[in-house]
Amino acid sequence: MFHWLEQRPFFFAVVVFLMVAFAGLVEIIPDFAKQSRPTVGTKPYTVLELTGRQVYIKDSCNACHSQLIRPFKSETDRYGMYSLSGEYAYDRPFLWGSKRTGPDLMRVGNYRTTDWHENHMLDPKSVVPGSIMPAYGHMFTNIADIDTAYAEAYTVKNVFSTPYDQDLNGDGQVDVPLGSYEEAKARALEEAKVIAAGMKNQAVKDAVANGQVPEIVALIAYLNSLK
Repeated sequence: MFHWLEQRPFFFAVVVFLMVAFAGLVEIIPDFAKQSRPTVGTKPYTVLELTGRQVYIKDSCNACHSQLIRPFKSETDRYGMYSLSGEYAYDRPFLWGSKRTGPDLMRVGNYRTTDWHENHMLDPKSVVPGSIMPAYGHMFTNIADIDTAYAEAYTVKNVFSTPYDQDLNGDGQVDVPLGSYEEAKARALEEAKVIAAGMKNQAVKDAVANGQVPEIVALIAYLNSLK
């Protein structure tokens, strides 16, 4: 057989290509599958964080900010550890972005605070002189859509098997509870109260105290989760 192939260069090339391709797949696919699994510590977004993520998308924050730190020293020095594929296991859609008008936000939760985000979103230039980012004052009065966020969480739990209501760490505790709509909404409001407690805007504090969640609170919850 090998003698026959050696006399026919075209078929010999095809056989070599197929063998190399098969060997490559055997090597690449298992590692790719491993890397795409959730990294240790990666959890699904809470309903409040999902709400903030929807605000982030609605106001096109991803048009100017990426969430993908490349493995270059210039990037890791500025933004922190480079991004791992398993960190995006529960992102639908991915918000990698294709342009950086503003800084990458993949690990913004490690170095920015609730107070910083509040001031920055209300008046960017007061925090970053020369910033070209517009102010987002409407987020302080617009009420976030908790209902749609719960619907998304419920859908990805049942369609994509996103591990809500599961013990991910093996410590006997549910890591990210979802439960019923009423339970999830009450939990989101409790998370919102923690965020609002770190803010200065009294109107926002009053809204949360009255059972409403302004968009800015949900957005900050999402940004704080990016670590």
